[in-house]
Amino acid sequence: MTPAERALRGRMGAHLSWANTADPQARTKPGRDAFLARFEREVDPEGVLPIEERKRRAESLRKAYMQKLALASAQKRRENRTQKKCGRTA
Repeated sequence: MTPAERALRGRMGAHLSWANTADPQARTKPGRDAFLARFEREVDPEGVLPIEERKRRAESLRKAYMQKLALASAQKRRENRTQKKCGRTA
C-alpha cells in the first residue's frame, strides 16, 4: 500500500469513527481537559492560587498561546505568497 493509500484509508477510518460517535463533545472532553490543565499548571505550578484566579490566568495564557499560533500562521502564509510570486516553491 502506498503512503497516499494509507492516508486515504486513515481518513476513511476517522470519518467512520466519527459517524458512529453519538456525543463528539464527550469523546474529546479528556483531551480538552488535559489541554486546559496545562495552562493552569503553567500559571500556578505550586497550586497556591485560588481556583478562580488560577482559571482566569490560565484562560489569558491560553488566549496568548492561540494568538501566538495565529501570528505564526499569518507569517507563514505571507512567506508562502511571497515565494509563490517569486516563482520559488518550498
